[in-house]
Amino acid sequence: MTEALEPKDEHLVSLSKDGNLNAFNRLVERHQAAVYNLCFRLIGDRGAAEDATQEAFLSAFKAISRFDGGSFRSWIFRIAVNETKDELRRRSRRPADSLSLPGPEGEFELDLPDPAESQDARAERLAVVSGLEAALLELPLDQREAVVLSDVHGYHYEEIARMTGANVGTVKSRIHRGRERLRALISKQPELFGRGERLND
Repeated sequence: MTEALEPKDEHLVSLSKDGNLNAFNRLVERHQAAVYNLCFRLIGDRGAAEDATQEAFLSAFKAISRFDGGSFRSWIFRIAVNETKDELRRRSRRPADSLSLPGPEGEFELDLPDPAESQDARAERLAVVSGLEAALLELPLDQREAVVLSDVHGYHYEEIARMTGANVGTVKSRIHRGRERLRALISKQPELFGRGERLND
């Protein structure tokens, strides 16, 4: 099927509301990578991010009849943010569990390696990504949510406010404080962040 014939999210949502499971599965296939990336950057653990992603789509399926329009991606992101909070609360009650970033072999990668990229350049890029993700985990959760939704996924203040349940002023403050904290963390590793790379969705 060509891209031009791909159904829009709105059509798939409408079919899903009528009980069409195949349509909802198309939505899952279309958005699961972005939802996983969001969960991973908020939690920092691959298995926990997978669990939160699965729970987010299960919750969305159960609540699809109440979806009142707008962006499905924004809606599922809002659900995923809540699921990551639940997952972190569950883990805080299990002291034996720890949050840790996977090594390069365990990363959830969305694109194939660039054949023109040298092994050294790829290793350097992976080190920068890993360092940024580790720095994000140093932020308080509310700041981490706001920074990831803004700077990684490109949402505006108003959209982030709807997703996180905060007012716009609070979102702006969280992003400002989170960026300041990230800059402070990055400045301690000039050998890694000298070129100022940033995470991409």
